[in-house]
Amino acid sequence: MPNTALGASDSAGGTVPHVKGSCAKGNSVSSAFSVLSARGRGAARLAAAALVWGLAAAGTVAAAGTADAEEIPQSQAGASATIGDLKTYGSAVIHENGEDSWVSAGLFEMTVENGGMLQTYCIDLHNPTQRDARYQETSWNGTSLSGNKDAGRIRWILENSYPQVNDLAALAEKAGVSGLTEQDAAAGTQVAIWRYSDGADVDAADPQAEKLADYLEKNARSLPEPAASLTLTPAAVSGRPGERLGPVTVHTNAGSVTVTPPTGIAAAGVRVVDKDGRPVTSATDGSRIYFDVPEDGADGSTSLTVQASTTVPVGRAFTSETRSQTQILAGSSESTVSATASANWAAKGAIPALSAQKNCAKGGVDITVANKGDAAFTFELMGDEHTVAAGISETLTIPLQEDQVYDFTIGGADGGGKRFKGVLDCKTQGTASDLSTQTLSEPSPASVGGSGGGTDLAETGGSGLTPVIAGAAIGLVVIGGAVMVLLGRKQTPPQA
Repeated sequence: MPNTALGASDSAGGTVPHVKGSCAKGNSVSSAFSVLSARGRGAARLAAAALVWGLAAAGTVAAAGTADAEEIPQSQAGASATIGDLKTYGSAVIHENGEDSWVSAGLFEMTVENGGMLQTYCIDLHNPTQRDARYQETSWNGTSLSGNKDAGRIRWILENSYPQVNDLAALAEKAGVSGLTEQDAAAGTQVAIWRYSDGADVDAADPQAEKLADYLEKNARSLPEPAASLTLTPAAVSGRPGERLGPVTVHTNAGSVTVTPPTGIAAAGVRVVDKDGRPVTSATDGSRIYFDVPEDGADGSTSLTVQASTTVPVGRAFTSETRSQTQILAGSSESTVSATASANWAAKGAIPALSAQKNCAKGGVDITVANKGDAAFTFELMGDEHTVAAGISETLTIPLQEDQVYDFTIGGADGGGKRFKGVLDCKTQGTASDLSTQTLSEPSPASVGGSGGGTDLAETGGSGLTPVIAGAAIGLVVIGGAVMVLLGRKQTPPQA
């Protein structure tokens, strides 16, 4: 049986000395210390990052509010899931800076929104896992795998080890070991992944698991990034009333997807159709669909959603909307996936189609503006004014610091427009310069029971973060709404 008391025992049931949190999940607000935080640095980094970047953002907040803005999530396609417990795992030892840190290593379970279960490994060793964090399927380019020359080897490990290979006797034979338990297989697989995802000097505590990790590391070959389970491109379109806005192309590994038409006052009379104007209620991979806007329709905007049931491809990355460890998919049940595309139309003036996605290769967020209007679209971003001419599409990269929370709106004089929010999480480990201005004191790990001795609360969650979280909260209260990177707009798109 898998261990259930995080930080209490190794895969063989023996006591593990000084187990530190890593990819383990606990029950506090920040539910697991990272390896660094167990040494007193990671927790400070987590809370101070929010405080420092919140304070830094104070000078860039514009006067506009965002109450009525259409919120654009970090990603708009694929599976959305909530992380659960570390279910099947053993122990591992991180060797770093002359110190050894014990960590739990193995498989998380994630619950998919609207149905399904996922199994994932961690590819973000030095960062914590937030309790009940919501995750979204995303491309490697939006994660720490961007620019990692060994990312394809991680996918090979996932395809050729547990749980994809659930014949443990066969896996043990390939690895040259006498036998493997599920805990050994999970721990050995996680250790091999960390060696490529984080460049970590890490060993599995169990000899059998260690031999599996060595076998996987040695034999890994590079495989391409898997395609998304479901996505729509582009994510936003625009045009004039009386036109078919699009096309929006469906990309999926599902046999078919259900198309949910636009709803709401602004969408009155708007239909989803194919290129010949026939109504569309379902689609397949490669289908091209359009928003058919009535000619007498008032200026406005809307969106459509497509949904399917499928297995998410092994090797897809999952990132959180909060500061929580990046995961990579090891197994999927039949799961619900969805994707959204928006449309904006107006009779005259600027008609922008706005979308955004993280770009870790460039260290920021890409904002794409496609202006199908007859006037230029001008807006302010990070203190700079940008203009996209009529009939032009441009992509701007907004540079951000690692761990920086962003929350900004483009367009909408009345508080409307498009609101983009998330957190830039592109590195597996921050550098000292990341928090060169932070002055928070470093917390000491708490112990079980709250008094002397015992196992560190690194994996079960505890009060060790409380002073840091409280300090960050006070700072954020002081700056109030200034935690937003930008609420800027210069010229607004026509609204209904």
